[in-house]
Amino acid sequence: MSQGAARQRGPANWPLSHGAAMALGAASVLGFAPFYLFPLPVLTLAGLAWLWARAPSAATATTIGFAFGLGLFGAGASWVYVSLHDFGAMPLPLAALATFLFCAYLALFPAAVGGLQAKIPAPESLRFAMLVPASWTLAEWLRGWIFTGFPWLAVGYSQVPSGPLAGFAPLLGVFGVSLGVAASGGLLMLVIRHRAARPWPALAALAVLWIVGFGLKQALWTVPLGQPLAVSLLQGNIAQDLKWRPERVAPTLQTYLVLASQARGRLVILPETALPLFLHEVPTQYLDTLAARAKAAGGDVLVGMPERVGSREYYNTMVSAGASPAQRYRKHHLVPFGEFIPFRPLFGWVLEVLHIPLSDFSRGPAVQEPMAVAGQRVAVNICYEDVFGEEIIRQLPAATLLANVSNDAWFGRSLGPQQHLQIAQARALETGRYLVRATNTGVTAIIDERGRTLSRAPEFSTTLLEGQVIGHTGATPYARWGNHAVVALSLLLAVLAALPRVAARIRPR
Repeated sequence: MSQGAARQRGPANWPLSHGAAMALGAASVLGFAPFYLFPLPVLTLAGLAWLWARAPSAATATTIGFAFGLGLFGAGASWVYVSLHDFGAMPLPLAALATFLFCAYLALFPAAVGGLQAKIPAPESLRFAMLVPASWTLAEWLRGWIFTGFPWLAVGYSQVPSGPLAGFAPLLGVFGVSLGVAASGGLLMLVIRHRAARPWPALAALAVLWIVGFGLKQALWTVPLGQPLAVSLLQGNIAQDLKWRPERVAPTLQTYLVLASQARGRLVILPETALPLFLHEVPTQYLDTLAARAKAAGGDVLVGMPERVGSREYYNTMVSAGASPAQRYRKHHLVPFGEFIPFRPLFGWVLEVLHIPLSDFSRGPAVQEPMAVAGQRVAVNICYEDVFGEEIIRQLPAATLLANVSNDAWFGRSLGPQQHLQIAQARALETGRYLVRATNTGVTAIIDERGRTLSRAPEFSTTLLEGQVIGHTGATPYARWGNHAVVALSLLLAVLAALPRVAARIRPR
């Protein structure tokens, strides 16, 4: 059936088609953590492709894509409201409006895919097997850097760590996995749409894609280095609304001191801003006690706290103490409105609405050396820096171990902390490195080089999580190429999909 004929038979019921698109988007969230139903996003994207194939116009395809995005981000990123209202003290109506506008902005990207695929001339088979997957992947990649980026809920994450398509992560990164998911959805739609005529080419392509992904999962991209290292991850469980109160400083310091005294690991890690004091305000005796315990184990402790430099600059910092020389990592990729105010002349008023301590950090250097601690070279990243895979690989292949420290108390009891854990699993899989996470309220975890969670602490509990990790050396293809390869591949697929129809249009008659 031609594209034009399909559109003539498109759905006449606008509310039904758009309601279905929104429901498909919301259902996609079940493919991500904590549900891990990895086949589901393939099915929902197949449903979206079906709606696009039957859309009577490019405008309708655009609004269908927007409805899908609104369902996906409205359900999947609803924790933004928790951060703004419950912990940022933003009034309920304003927080609800801000959350809706944020989700509507994110929905513009699938909307753009819908409109673009409808306007670019391409045969239906190539449209949904190549053009739509390529456009979807490029849209996710753009979403990951425009306005400092927010690649959360990229569909590739839904396949980590169990889905066969996760095998593409060490090769092309999470956006490469997204390409595989979107292509699977498009191919599945073609199989169903042409089941009575010619489903076999699409079915064969779908089978090959998943078989190759499964085969790639068996590959060993990096190799172990040295002996296993015992690690201790401290989860203080300090309530966010109490964290920065002056009367809570001493109890917080005591909580981490007790946990550290019980730690048996050679590498001990405290969460992001675990100590609610500037570095120069922390009692010298306190840091000396932590350092002495680490030295006794022949290792080091990493401590998170804000650091003031001069009178105007302060950083979100991790410092090391112990047997190795003191080192520090300063967070580079800051959270808009949470850690800095973008376009200050326009949005400076937000500081008056949000009651967020230290909401105007300075940026650390873009490239920083791994910390040489406890016999490993540890690539530290803070909070949602681990959402940006291409930034994590800046410390590779030198780093042998990844460490994320975070304060996901901002998400409350929402999907946010679980989704963040899955993102960390993707970083481990992409780089072929163990990744340890020390968080304030959860999810504190140890993840192996295949993205599998080996152990995790219960959320919202004061816990000491201990285990062993193994350093790795070598570089996955993604660690060498970054996102350049998947962007180039997506552009190539989009061009190839459009070429036959473009050539037919310009051929002399």
